[in-house]
Amino acid sequence: MTHTTKNAHRIDLQLSTRRASLLFGLLGLSLCSILSGCHPTAAYQRPAVATAPVYKESQPGSADAQAAGWKQAAPSDAMLRGKWWEIFGDPELNSLEEKLNINNQNIAQYFQNYMQARAQVAQIRASYWPTVTVGGSGTRSRTPVLSSTTTANSIASTSNNLQLPVSISWEPDLFGKIRNQVKQYTAAAQVSAADLENERLSEQSSLAQYYFELRGQDAQIEIYDNTLVAYNKVLELTRSLVKSGLDSEEDLASAEAALHAAEANAVAARTTRAQYEHAIALLIGESASSFSLPQHPGNVKIPVIPTGLPSALLERRPDIAAAERTMAAQNALIGVGKAAYYPTVSLSVGAGTKSSTWSNLLNWDNRYWSLGPTISQTIFDGGSRRATLVQYRAQYDASVASYRQTVLNAFKEVEDYLVSSRQLAEQAGKEKQAVDSYTRYRDIALTRYTTGLDTYLNVLTAETSLLSNQLTLTSVHTQQAVAAVELITALGGGWDRTELPSQAQIR
Repeated sequence: MTHTTKNAHRIDLQLSTRRASLLFGLLGLSLCSILSGCHPTAAYQRPAVATAPVYKESQPGSADAQAAGWKQAAPSDAMLRGKWWEIFGDPELNSLEEKLNINNQNIAQYFQNYMQARAQVAQIRASYWPTVTVGGSGTRSRTPVLSSTTTANSIASTSNNLQLPVSISWEPDLFGKIRNQVKQYTAAAQVSAADLENERLSEQSSLAQYYFELRGQDAQIEIYDNTLVAYNKVLELTRSLVKSGLDSEEDLASAEAALHAAEANAVAARTTRAQYEHAIALLIGESASSFSLPQHPGNVKIPVIPTGLPSALLERRPDIAAAERTMAAQNALIGVGKAAYYPTVSLSVGAGTKSSTWSNLLNWDNRYWSLGPTISQTIFDGGSRRATLVQYRAQYDASVASYRQTVLNAFKEVEDYLVSSRQLAEQAGKEKQAVDSYTRYRDIALTRYTTGLDTYLNVLTAETSLLSNQLTLTSVHTQQAVAAVELITALGGGWDRTELPSQAQIR
């Protein structure tokens, strides 16, 4: 090929490329000019919900509120952030929560759901760009002598047909269909991110509650152990008195029955403790067969929990964030439904080379190309698009109702745990007084029984009453710790909406 011929081919290619670019540009400009303003994007605004100025059950500054271990937060108070469980000051709980955040399989599952949602966003965003495909084909065929298309002098022939095509197709987003789909999938990914945080908070809360329940069982086991020591001493005393004729066999049988009943209850407490231990192992991703926690009785110190204002709750709970982002996704879907009423415009370019021999396949003279737009518009569909749009709007309205119900339920939970914390604090104070009184009663009854002034019945009554109230007090202390965890969970833990990934972060 001469130098002049090569230049001619180069000029021809440049002209062809310019013609294609000019055609695409003019087509896109014309369509955008003619159809400007035809963007069926549904405007979205978060629905308003009514909030009270303060929580009804808060009563800031009251003695009950301070005893319950929570307070209304002033604007300068630091709200709970991040590792909320550290507010209890229990190193062992802190260690367990760290293991949960790493090894909990439910959290791992929700994380992968979020990664899948992010991938779907990237997949739909790819629709903004053209699709380029390249391929190759080759056929070899033989034409026989007696073919109907041949003449009398024809001879059999064999031919090759080799092609190396490249095609480009693009559907410009003139009417916002892809744009609304991106918004929908992005909001759905944010829903998945909020669901992940909600599941994480739920698992963290369950672990803290199980831990405090286990420690409550430890306290009850300690009470039973101390009671068994006291019961054995009384039993030995009763046996001595029976031998000396100062007491009866009936009292001896009663003392033995009280001892055995306490032993049975101690076994039940250890069984319950083991079950809480197994539940903790499951949460932190360890085998229940190899996991154990040492027994450690002791009352949990209830921390001061800042509740904040009710309006702040909308920004602090991941389930509310998930419900709000669901509304945004359903709203974007309405835009997708509206875009179905507009034409579908696509642009395509095809090019390549053809030859009957491999040596000439890449020859410039064997090139071919084609380009052109395609526009299609649905004229009649029997009301399918209208029904789909009605469906999308109904889904959005349903998501609005779900969002408002989620908010109402959040306020209810906070109020429930506020009143529970306050009443449990009051109950614990009264129960402590009862334990002190029954301790004195037991000591007096035991002294009078030892000196022969009273029968064993008074001692049995006093011991039974003291044991019952000691167990009740321990149970109330455990309920206080659990209620504190539930209140923190109802307030959203240490999470807030600023931690939700933005649209720019979801790619």
